[in-house]
Amino acid sequence: MVSVHLGYAVDDFHTLLDGEPYLPEKTWHHDRVRCRAAGIPDDVVYRSKWQMALTQYRRAVSNGVRFAWLTFDEGYGGKPPFLRELDACGQNYVAEIPVSFVGWTVPPEVLQRRLPRDKRMGRPRKFPRLKVRHTPACQVRDLLKSSPILRRVPWVAYQVKDGEKGPMVWEAKRVAFWIKDEQKLPVGPYHLLICRRALDPTEVKFFLSNAPMDTPVTTLLLVAFDRWRIERMFEDSKGELGLDHFEVRRYGSLCRHLLLTCVSHLFLAEFRKRQKKRCATDGWSGVDGDAVAGGVLVPGRPMLAKACRIDRRANGDNARAQRQSAAQPSQANDTTITGPRLPIEKPDPMSLAQNVAL
Repeated sequence: MVSVHLGYAVDDFHTLLDGEPYLPEKTWHHDRVRCRAAGIPDDVVYRSKWQMALTQYRRAVSNGVRFAWLTFDEGYGGKPPFLRELDACGQNYVAEIPVSFVGWTVPPEVLQRRLPRDKRMGRPRKFPRLKVRHTPACQVRDLLKSSPILRRVPWVAYQVKDGEKGPMVWEAKRVAFWIKDEQKLPVGPYHLLICRRALDPTEVKFFLSNAPMDTPVTTLLLVAFDRWRIERMFEDSKGELGLDHFEVRRYGSLCRHLLLTCVSHLFLAEFRKRQKKRCATDGWSGVDGDAVAGGVLVPGRPMLAKACRIDRRANGDNARAQRQSAAQPSQANDTTITGPRLPIEKPDPMSLAQNVAL
């Protein structure tokens, strides 16, 4: 079974919010007899994974959940329609993109109207359009090898996090980047973040972000490399909650199993959070075995607010925009970020301590 999930993380809290089975196009969608035998309604048809993810995101937003950031792998980041929909929703994201993703480090000139001297015969040209002689969009892997702009930006080492085998150090560089819109015209600027592992420079990752251009590289890295949480959520759900221990053959039963697993994960995550606060207040040994003392217990609301009636209008194109307006583009890394480690203090206001969806 393949499914699409939406996760949520803030500070040391994380949980699964939604899950839905993926219906393959060739083996299931076109075989309606097989679908009816499995209890799949006729109105449940094939949808690409990014369309399912977008529906889950809008469903969460309509129920009052807000995300400061979204992050996802290249299976979603390589789909420009998905990125455009998130832009329309005003949602900040840091998306891993495939090496074949195309764009410009310098946007080509766009003609908005016909020039007075252009009175050629034949079919009229559409406007706006790119000039006949323009720099073609390049794949990001080719830009890394040949772009003079990227060559001028130095690699800077950052300790992303401490892993089980020691500190994870990645070298990164960031430049402004323009991508294609629906009409194949340049739109941007975006962040193009290129990272390579310090111990193995052949391992390279590319990320795209629509955050304001004054966002520090450290913040983008924190979001980009925080996707390990979704793997932890799956590991906990499979090992402790039986996410993969289903023995059902009906579509409705499978959907209920996925959602009940998400609810169970949320319940246990909130329970653990409350117990950790109690331990911190009473000076007991923490839930992770660490002795904690002192602190003031502040009665807080649950990490996720109580479910309310779904506003279906928020599932369409009228979802409330959250993205801040972008500042002036920058062609290089932030000159104030030169340290080899990520700062201990969290950047404000674009902090990972705010809500992050994985």
